[in-house]
Amino acid sequence: MTLLQFLHHLSKVFTEYFKTLEEESIRDNFVIIYELLDEMMDYGVPQITEPKILKEYITQESHMLEITPRPPMAVTNAVSWRSEGISYRKNEVFLDVVESINMMVNPNGNVLSSEIQGAVKMKVYLSGMPELRLGLNDKVMFESTGRSSKGKAVEMEDIRFHQCVRLSKFENDRTISFIPPDGEFELMTYRLNTQIKPLIWCESVVESHRGRVEYMIKAKAQFKHRSTANSVEIVVPVPEDADSPKFKSTIGSVKYAPERSAFVWKIKQFQGGKEALLRAHFGLPSIRDDDPERRPPISVKFEIPYFTTSGIQVRYLKIVEKSGYQALPWVRYITKNGDYQLRMPDALTSGGSRLPPI
Repeated sequence: MTLLQFLHHLSKVFTEYFKTLEEESIRDNFVIIYELLDEMMDYGVPQITEPKILKEYITQESHMLEITPRPPMAVTNAVSWRSEGISYRKNEVFLDVVESINMMVNPNGNVLSSEIQGAVKMKVYLSGMPELRLGLNDKVMFESTGRSSKGKAVEMEDIRFHQCVRLSKFENDRTISFIPPDGEFELMTYRLNTQIKPLIWCESVVESHRGRVEYMIKAKAQFKHRSTANSVEIVVPVPEDADSPKFKSTIGSVKYAPERSAFVWKIKQFQGGKEALLRAHFGLPSIRDDDPERRPPISVKFEIPYFTTSGIQVRYLKIVEKSGYQALPWVRYITKNGDYQLRMPDALTSGGSRLPPI
């Protein structure tokens, strides 16, 4: 696991330096890569992996300099991910709790698999060497301390932290305590293997006839009325040789994407509890047997601000710095799609069309 984490950090550092990580950029910058590897690993042990710290003394032209720049204090400090002397006129912290929903649903609406992948992302603009303490509605913490939770407590799995977090402190009392890097970084990731209902469900009817195929898609926003899904994109697969598309929808816009063998239904804002209907008609120049095993599922993209499926909450975010300045913490919740797929039913073929004409 340590090797994989180091390779991930190595890729991140190279991307920070060269913008695109590919064979040509590696060949063109092999001198800098040697210098980076020399600083990032010593006798097989990972050392400095923070791109911002490395950039302070290994520059793009470092191999041409006659005088080696003095390493920043962060390299020799215990806190290798943050430099000393950082100063801001306005001290602020932005914290985003982002949850991605991975889901597979069968044509009847039964959830075959579901998972929540969460991440706590931060943007830190604080002076000095601040100490931050983050409290979540962590079920294990409430149970271990014997305290009762006023609201819902969440049991997180596969928790992974940024190197700035004091792991011994977390293991002892589940307190997330850390001196943050400057700027943007990912504090932690977690997973919840829990059964959840589809936030956006698409009920579909497909009718296949000689020379044409018709679709009816009913989209339902199955979350609370006060929430709204933004930038909803429903991608419905169609046969590769489909042509002559016709569309009619009650909301949003529909476009045929022949390069993806699908049509894309875009809804700018989809309020919770609402429904929307789409009708589509395509011509089929060739006759083929529809194999349900090979038919791709409907995929859905969305983003719901101020909403979390798991119910995770930031109980507090404390900022302590020896100079005693006041800092503003900002917290935001976002739920979005991950690998979100809805399987389609078998196409109806017998008899005349049961769908109204477009």
